[in-house]
Amino acid sequence: MQVSVIGAGVAGLSCALELAARGADVQLLERAGAPGPAACSWFAGGMLAPWCELESCGPLIAQLGAESLPWWREHFPGTVLNGTLVVTHGRDLPELTQFARRTGHCRPLDAAAVAALEPELAGRFAHGLHFADEGHLDPRAALSALLERARACGVTVRFGTAGGAEIRGPVIDCTGLAARAVLQDLRGVKGEMLLLRLPELELARPVRVLHPRLPVYVVPRGAGLFLVGATMLESDAATRVSARSLLELLSAAYALHPAFGEAEVLEIGSGVRPAFPDNQPRLEWRGQRLHVNGLYRHGFLVAPALARRAAEALLEGRHFAEVMGEDPGQRRLA
Repeated sequence: MQVSVIGAGVAGLSCALELAARGADVQLLERAGAPGPAACSWFAGGMLAPWCELESCGPLIAQLGAESLPWWREHFPGTVLNGTLVVTHGRDLPELTQFARRTGHCRPLDAAAVAALEPELAGRFAHGLHFADEGHLDPRAALSALLERARACGVTVRFGTAGGAEIRGPVIDCTGLAARAVLQDLRGVKGEMLLLRLPELELARPVRVLHPRLPVYVVPRGAGLFLVGATMLESDAATRVSARSLLELLSAAYALHPAFGEAEVLEIGSGVRPAFPDNQPRLEWRGQRLHVNGLYRHGFLVAPALARRAAEALLEGRHFAEVMGEDPGQRRLA
């Protein structure tokens, strides 16, 4: 079967690979002229943290994320699986207690255990949680690796186009907010990030610092690079990072470790993530087009599991009630 996948972010690349693995003749179309900041995947944190996400999301995200972890190990050698560390400052200890109650697959840490995991944080936190089965990756390196792998699997990749006469066969649409004319309940949620260089500091895993107003995460990217993020703003404006957000993210990183006060700021960026009202991902048939959308802030976490479902829905006619609409007219090829 010939299939067209539109959108070369993490969802589109995952779908293209899953389709190709099942013998489909796949072409991947992307309206941008080249891989890069046009995709919200470019600004992602890259945390593969299904059990941490239980704190604010339903069990579906944890289920999809847990299914996706083996896929990442197989498809991207740069995947690091040595867990997530969650800490909080002394005055916010109740936040850590609540986080532990809402999540799972973690063990509590005292000050010595925190220091054993992350020596650079020795003496800074009296309590923490370790989610040992979670991981992280560099989204930009992962996107490049998936693109190379897709081409090696026979996927035809076309940049600078997203439809028209080039479309062949049924379509899997992974265009995010660009699909809002059809998926009218989509909304944009902006995330802002900093990329810092601090060779003097070493962290082995993502560190989440809980705070009642602005929880922050710091993700090591290797070679002294760290991504700092956490903002979630109801906004479609991807190009603007506010001074307040910048100040809050830098202050939170400094509170994690004062060495961040000497870090070099390499990049300030933002991306708008597509979300449905319930913040859950969805597969929706519209004629011969299957939309994979609403990944919210969980793109890299859940994309592989969604891609498997999308490929099986298209090629085998399967229906996955947890992520697909119940209207039969939206579930079948026209």
